[in-house]
Amino acid sequence: MSDFKPMPGEFTGRHMLIIMIAFFGVIIGVNLLMATVASRSWTGLVVKNSYVASQNFNAELEAARKQAKLGWQTQLLVDGQVASLRFSDSQGPLVALSVELKLSRPTNEASDRSVTLIETAAGLYEAPVQLDPGAWNAELIALSPSGDKMREYHRIIIPARTGS
Repeated sequence: MSDFKPMPGEFTGRHMLIIMIAFFGVIIGVNLLMATVASRSWTGLVVKNSYVASQNFNAELEAARKQAKLGWQTQLLVDGQVASLRFSDSQGPLVALSVELKLSRPTNEASDRSVTLIETAAGLYEAPVQLDPGAWNAELIALSPSGDKMREYHRIIIPARTGS
């Protein structure tokens, strides 16, 4: 054993050890925190199996062509309380459609929901929805009694509610 005594305020190996432990402790702690946050948030997956989705691409492309030939026009309004959707074509309002609206957050599947819109007037379909402020994806699927199908995607921004 040595009888070495460091002078007061002298930098020693013990000081270096404490600095190294603190440095790597912070790095490891931040990495663990980020890994935990990442594992609890959105996975980033758009489709479960990209190979299967690619096999259906041509069928979806053909469905889009048929949809364009229908000439249907839509006006979607979602205010955070009610979803309203107006359908028309060159002949006027479209009636007797089955309409479903799938609402989802762009970065989190926890708030996903689907609502069936009911025809409240000729060509006007509505349903109550409670949406928190922020960005939402809206996928609209409409089916006519004759079997014509329409699928449309919209991005909706619900503004923050201000106090009265």
